[in-house]
Amino acid sequence: MNVLVTMPFGDALLDRIRAVSPEVSVTRADAERADYAEVDVLYTMAVPRRVARAPRLKWVQLHMAGPDSIHDHPIYTESTVALTTTSGVHAGTIAEYAISVMLALAHRVPRMVEWKNRGRWPPDEQRWPLFVPTEIRGATLGLVGYGSIGRELARIAKTAFGMTVLACKRDPSQRRDLGYQRAGTGDPDGVLPDGWFAPDGLHELLARSDVVVMCAPLTRETRAMFDAKAFRAMKPSAYFVNVGRGGSVDEKALVQALKDGRIAGAAIDVFAQEPPPKGHPLYAADNVIVSPHVSGFLPTYDDNCTDLFAENLRRYLAGAPLLNLVDRAVGY
Repeated sequence: MNVLVTMPFGDALLDRIRAVSPEVSVTRADAERADYAEVDVLYTMAVPRRVARAPRLKWVQLHMAGPDSIHDHPIYTESTVALTTTSGVHAGTIAEYAISVMLALAHRVPRMVEWKNRGRWPPDEQRWPLFVPTEIRGATLGLVGYGSIGRELARIAKTAFGMTVLACKRDPSQRRDLGYQRAGTGDPDGVLPDGWFAPDGLHELLARSDVVVMCAPLTRETRAMFDAKAFRAMKPSAYFVNVGRGGSVDEKALVQALKDGRIAGAAIDVFAQEPPPKGHPLYAADNVIVSPHVSGFLPTYDDNCTDLFAENLRRYLAGAPLLNLVDRAVGY
């Protein structure tokens, strides 16, 4: 069986894939110049537009957590080639990011940086109103999306901060996590949430939450899910964090909600257009943390993805179910 890797992996990573089985021939090539004619399995971030270039292709392991960038690709819309993702590989670091910005907003860290840059302390009579924090311990965390990221967030929130956790997912009756998860992380059996909500209960979750984290994949159903009505449903004291996809948020509605004081602040790592255009209003908002789509950065990302691919390759050879298999009907 021929496996082609079009990522810039060195020999050490390729050898870990080769070690799966002597039946597998693993080669590496640039995605644009690669010969796909004899490829059975492809590991890539750039799928060839012409599926006919790979007549033997049976499975593509995508080097990305969500397949939304290829929803209109012929391999997604016109083929039955199996697609898998790297969902779960960076769940831990994204959860840490979400916790970091949640605490930063609650403890007024952006305002501290602002005063540091002024080179002075505020007058004593202003220190309390400027810096009294929002209490996170015992607060309610609303998770929109309960995949690997949401589950790790729930674990940290409950064990470290005693938070009440509310979870919204496409089908809340399916509580187990069947995707890839690193040992010791997350909530594989779905036992941590104190409340479960289907998408039609989103606004109830928002009304009850002190912090809302968007960590759902981008699909037809989640596109612009956070619109003006959603932000109006939130508490004026609540914070909004987006580590999912920019397309899930109506950014104009978010900006207006912040201006009108409908929510207390936000941390945004993903945008509909990346990078956002110069002068984007979220850059100037003093109650917003903006980061350049870095919440999933992980120095061991390629290593962990290789481990996941090797495990999936073992499963493929054994005829076992693949981890993170994309369901085209639901979009992820």
